[in-house]
Amino acid sequence: MHVQARTIPVPLGRPSFLDVPRCDELDTLEADIAIIAYPFTVPYSLEWSRQPSSLAPAAIRESTLRYASYLQHYDFDFGSELFAGRTVRIVDCGDVFERPGCYEENSRMATAVIRRILERGAVPFIFGGDHATTIPMMRAYEGRGPICVVHLDAHLDWRDEVNGVHDGLSSPMRRASELPWVTSMIQIGLRAVGSARQREVDDAEAFGSIRVRAEELHEVGADDVLRRVPEADRYYISLDTDALDPAIAPGVNALEFGGIDYFEASNLLKGIAAKGRIVGFDVVEIAPAKDLHTLTSQLAVRLTLNLIGAMIRSGQIPRD
Repeated sequence: MHVQARTIPVPLGRPSFLDVPRCDELDTLEADIAIIAYPFTVPYSLEWSRQPSSLAPAAIRESTLRYASYLQHYDFDFGSELFAGRTVRIVDCGDVFERPGCYEENSRMATAVIRRILERGAVPFIFGGDHATTIPMMRAYEGRGPICVVHLDAHLDWRDEVNGVHDGLSSPMRRASELPWVTSMIQIGLRAVGSARQREVDDAEAFGSIRVRAEELHEVGADDVLRRVPEADRYYISLDTDALDPAIAPGVNALEFGGIDYFEASNLLKGIAAKGRIVGFDVVEIAPAKDLHTLTSQLAVRLTLNLIGAMIRSGQIPRD
C-alpha cells in the first residue's frame, strides 16, 4: 500500500531542535541531518496507550536551546569546536503525522516519512516515543543495506509479541533481525530483568547478535567493546535511554541500576561513527514526567550532538 509521507511541522511558539530551520514539506528538504519525531506508541493495553514518552520530543527540543549558542565555542570533549568549524545543515521536520488509535496506519506513515527523508539524501535522527519507534523506521531502509544495528539498551527487546501485539516496545530487535537488509547486530548495556525469557535469549543467539552486558562494558571499556562491533559499511544506532545509568538518566520508562555512563556512551557513539557510515539514529524511552531537572533530555541532546560531531570528523557530513 502506497502511503503519502506526511508530517506535522514544529508549531510556531515551540522551539525546533537547536533552533534550526523547520521543514514544512519533505519534498523540498535539503539537509545533512533531518530531525523527525515519532512520539506515540503501539500499546499493549489501554494503560499503555498513555505512555509518558509521548512528551519526550518536545522536551528534547527544549533542552537543545542550551547548546544552540555554544556550537562555535571550544569543546573539551572534542578538543575543538563541537562541529569542528563546519556548517552542517540540520533541519527539523517536526513529527510524523498520526491518527488516534490507527496503529498500523501510523506505522506505515512513519516508514513513508523516513523513506522520503532518505530519498532526499539526509540522515534521519529520530526522537521517540518508546522503543516501538524503531520498528517502522528500520523498515524504511529496504534496498539500503546491508546494515548493522547497534542497540544500546538495558533490555534485549526480542519478544515476538506481547498481548498479541507484534510491533510493541519489547520487539524492535526481533523485528529488525527479520529484515533482509539487517545483516548483523550488537546489543550493549544489557542488565537486570526485562521482558526477555530464555527463549528470546536463545533466538538472539541464533541470529548472531553480539550481546554485551553493562558490567562487562564497565570492566573492559568502550575501546574493547568497539572491537567487537561487526564490520559494516552502514550502521543504524538505536539508543534506548534506559541503557544509561539512572544516576545520569533518571527520566526513563524502565530504569535499571548499573548502566552506561556518559563517557562510555559518548565514546561508543564516536567509535561507531569512525568505523562506518551512520545511516540513522534514534533516541527512545525518555519519560519527561519522571525526569529530574531535565537531566535525561539534556543528556540525550548532548549524546546526539556528540554523534553529529563524530560524523563530521569522519567525513560523513556535511555533504559537499
